[in-house]
Amino acid sequence: METVLTDIGYALPPSNGVLAFVLLTLLVGGGAAWRTGQAVAQVWGAMWPVAAYTALLAAAVRFLHYALFGGTLLSLPSYLVDYSILLVVALIAHRMRRTRHMTEQYRWMFERSGPFTWRDRT
Repeated sequence: METVLTDIGYALPPSNGVLAFVLLTLLVGGGAAWRTGQAVAQVWGAMWPVAAYTALLAAAVRFLHYALFGGTLLSLPSYLVDYSILLVVALIAHRMRRTRHMTEQYRWMFERSGPFTWRDRT
């Protein structure tokens, strides 16, 4: 258990740890991941391209950590942390946009039953 926690600790950039993580991964990367998920859903795309595009986005965020804050560029734990956070954001955005799309495009068939789901109109 301690090894896992230690590996996660290495995933954060060492110099300006929390500030760099919040600024780059959550704000910049999260915003780009949100728009990525929405863009794929807008053109009726499946979820697998979201994962592929987010992998590239996570690599770009890793580079920004390296270039701006002196973080580690080639660190698998850091990349996986960035990728997993960005993937969750992108998939949430994709599903929310798809729900909105279905309920607006097929208003006579479906109604929204939550932020991520729709149901048949009765």
